[in-house]
Amino acid sequence: MTLLQAFLIAVIEGLTEYLPVSSTAHMIFTSSYFGIQEDDFVKLFQVSIQFGAILAVVVLYWKKFFDFSTPKTAINFYIKLASAVVPALVLGKLFDDKIEAVLGDPIPIAIVLILGGIILLFIDSRFRNPTVHQEQDITVKKAVTIGFWQCLAMMPGTSRSAASIIGGMQQGLTRHAAAEFSFFLAVPTMLAVTCYSLFLKTYEVSQLKGYELILKSDENIKMFLLGNVIAFIVALLAIKFFIEIIKKFGFKPWGWYRIIVGTFLLIYFTYLK
Repeated sequence: MTLLQAFLIAVIEGLTEYLPVSSTAHMIFTSSYFGIQEDDFVKLFQVSIQFGAILAVVVLYWKKFFDFSTPKTAINFYIKLASAVVPALVLGKLFDDKIEAVLGDPIPIAIVLILGGIILLFIDSRFRNPTVHQEQDITVKKAVTIGFWQCLAMMPGTSRSAASIIGGMQQGLTRHAAAEFSFFLAVPTMLAVTCYSLFLKTYEVSQLKGYELILKSDENIKMFLLGNVIAFIVALLAIKFFIEIIKKFGFKPWGWYRIIVGTFLLIYFTYLK
């Protein structure tokens, strides 16, 4: 993987991580189209640059994460996030190998992308009477339920953002509140996955830890740093853009986008690849 290819993947990660369109599907297509060889470092890179995207949420919502002027509110916020992330941590650990195996076959990912798009076409009309308008009104029980919904994203192509937003709306959140809580929940979820990939996971071919792969060469260090910086900048812009779109148009544009892109990927990997 070259620096330019690393730059492109980081742009895709930052652009799609918080949109309900599946960053995994987009990165798989990008890697395939540009002929990026999927070695251990590329697999690590695609996960580790989530750290930059995580920082984008923390920076945009820094008051939510670091305002301790009302300790009870701050503690409740972190309790909800901690409770909601537990299902993903447990199930993610149990099914890590199976998930990685699916990543090698883009056809089911394209199909899931299409099916998720169809669901998004009807999500606004399905949940018309929200009762929860801000994060403070989300109970721990609702947060945990959203956390279980997020686990649907373990199937590549689903989109972690889409799964948690749909779960939020099913629990009575407005689409704006559901989207923002999805952003908040992404921080501990993605941070856990990133830390696991960097410090705990031993990669099959190289038999190295993630951080050892990065430190293996100056080129790897450059790509890791560049990827995180680009993912951070692009994610900042993407989050603001997404919020404005759902305020004005809801989720239908994203539904049609998923269907079009999923159909294209299905044709590409079936007949053109």
